[in-house]
Amino acid sequence: QVQLVESGGGLVQAGGSLRLSCVASVNTFSLNTMGWYRQAPGRQRELVARIRSDNSMTYAESVKGRFTLSRDNAKNTVLLEMNSLKHEDTAVYYCFAQWWIGGSTYWGQGTQVTVSS
Repeated sequence: QVQLVESGGGLVQAGGSLRLSCVASVNTFSLNTMGWYRQAPGRQRELVARIRSDNSMTYAESVKGRFTLSRDNAKNTVLLEMNSLKHEDTAVYYCFAQWWIGGSTYWGQGTQVTVSS
């Protein structure tokens, strides 16, 4: 079992920045994949960014150049720095983790990000 606790969401004006934090209950060094999904009202949950144990990263096209994902294994934390936020970034953001690729996915409770236009 992995418990994930997110923080850092909120309300921000378009063009602003937010930083989301996700703290895991296990040593993140042992997790293969961590990252963030988001879900806007009426839309499917979509991958925002993920990092694997080899430090390879994947970003959604819509956030490339604006969002930066990082992983701090010493603090069992994954951070998502979000800059130049747009109204369309408004969603509930979920941290996730997997022990191995294709394995069970663990989810955080979600944190709301609202970007006013």
